[in-house]
Formats: sequence, structure tokens, C-alpha cells
Amino acid sequence: MIGSTKLNKKSEVRRQKTELQGDFGIITHDFGIFFILSPIFCLLSSKMFINSAKIFSLFQKFSVSLHVLIYTYFFTMGKIIAIANQKGGVGKTTTAINLAASLAVLEHKTLLIDADPQANATSGVGFDPKSIEASIYECIIDNIDPRTIIKETETPNLFLLPAHIDLVGAEIEIINIPQREQMMRKCLGPVKDDYDYIIIDCSPSLGLITVNSLTAADSVIIPVQCQYFALEGLGKLLNTIKIVQSRFNQDLDIEGILLTMFDSRTRISKQVVDEVKTHFQTMVFDTIVNVNTRLSEAPSFGQPIIMHDAASSGAINYINLAREILERNSQENDNTN
Repeated sequence: MIGSTKLNKKSEVRRQKTELQGDFGIITHDFGIFFILSPIFCLLSSKMFINSAKIFSLFQKFSVSLHVLIYTYFFTMGKIIAIANQKGGVGKTTTAINLAASLAVLEHKTLLIDADPQANATSGVGFDPKSIEASIYECIIDNIDPRTIIKETETPNLFLLPAHIDLVGAEIEIINIPQREQMMRKCLGPVKDDYDYIIIDCSPSLGLITVNSLTAADSVIIPVQCQYFALEGLGKLLNTIKIVQSRFNQDLDIEGILLTMFDSRTRISKQVVDEVKTHFQTMVFDTIVNVNTRLSEAPSFGQPIIMHDAASSGAINYINLAREILERNSQENDNTN
């Protein structure tokens, strides 16, 4: 009996150990790699095989990557990011499509919401807006469950809540409804925790649908074109964001200002970059999206740039943007904890 009891205890300990390994196997593996490689980096540095500054830089990059990886596994929870600018032609829809696709290929389950009646984000990931039977319009107006409408795209981990031209009439239809600014937030409530990231492509206006998007969002990215008139509407947009923060969504943050359509051959592009960085400093993303032919032609194929030409500068720019956002969110989570 005593031997049997000891055997049962050993079995129980083994079972508990297996469960713990299942729960923490990933992070144990990651930290194991970290601790194994740390002395190797130190050894290489001390033996002067390569410059110690390069070793330190390499070690620092590895640490950041590991930190983001651990954050991804344990702390990401359905964050909604709106891409907004009332000025048209600044790369808003391009950013929404390609940021969502980049997050998706980095193994984050991502939902792209097309909240623009032009439905360019819908066609940009391979769907014909004319063939869409139900869209974000039906979710807002008719309270249809968005899960029944969401479509899976050809890009792994990327899903779409499409738009339709009917969305034009939504602002008029909801104008007399109580709490009309909260309708999209209520619509997205059931699906928020089903995804790591939700990207909303806002319409190029400051109407009710855009206000709904900002009210539903956790943060907003503002794309700014590197051209002369880029800063004209930025003040109005920032004022609208302040109004939304004060009245409807106190938790709305500015994720960052993204400089787009940068052409290194022109002086004006460089001047706009300098001016925006001088005025907004840390609010500006380090990543700048360059003018790129492959990036411009990708929507005509119904593909994000990462699926159309992964080696292009446009694809690299948006992958870098996605990584920068992941790193920022990781640091913010550390500060709150």
C-alpha cells in the first residue's frame, strides 16, 4: 500500500509538471534561448571576435524581439486602431489594408473593418463591393451580428468586415437615434476579443461614421502625406479627436502620426518630415512609407503589398510599422504594470 501511495504521488507530480510545461512551455523555451545565447554574446565580445559595440547592438535587438514575442503570447487583447484623416489621398486606406495584412503575417489574428462608403479596403483585399450582400451598414443599422458577415481573406490570419455604398445613407439614418455615436462600439463588442487587432479604415470626412469609429477605437493612427498641404487639416482632426476624448471615449489615444508617400528625391518631402517631427516629436512613427510603384498597383490585383510583392520597399515599410506598433504596445503594457 505504501509503495502504491508513493507511486500515485509520483504520478500526480508528473501530471502536474506536464500541465505546467504545457502552460509555460513557450515562455520557458524563449527564456531558455535567451539565457543560452547571453553568455555566447559575452564570450564573443570578450574574445574580440567582432566589435563589442556590434555585439551589444545585436544583443539589444534580440532582447527587444524576445520581449515583443512574450508580450504577444500573454498580453495582447483585441486592440481597435482607427486609421483616420479627413483629407483624402493621404494613404489612409493603403495603410489600413497593409498594416492589417502585416500584423496578420506576423501571426496576429487581425480584422480589417471597412468603414468607408467607397469600399476601397473591401476591393483592396480581393472582394467585389457590388457582390457584398451584408456589410458594416447592416451591423450598425439592423443590429446584425458581425460574425455572420466577416469574411476570410487570402492572407493568413486576416479577416474582413466589408463595406457597401449603402453606408453613405447611414449618417442620415442614425442622426436622430439616441447615443448615435456609440453604435459602432456596440456593434464590435461581440467580436473584439476574437481578434488580436482590429483595424478600422475611416472615411475621408469628420462625419458621424468617423466619430463612431473613433468612439469604438482604443487608439488612432493619423497618416500624413509628405506634401505641401499635408498639415492643413491635421489641426481640425486633432480637435475632433479631443472632442471624442472629452465626450465619448476618454480612453482614446493617438497611436502615432504616420508619414506616407515620402519621396527622397524632393526637397518638400524632407521639409514636411522635419516640420512634422519638430511639432509632434515622439508622436511620429520612426517608420516612413516611401513612394513605391508596387504599393500603388497592389490594390488593382486585390492584394495587400505583402502578398503582391513581399520584397518591395512598400512591404518592408509596413512590416516595420507593424513591428513598431507591437513594440510600442509592449512598452506601454510594461509601464501600466
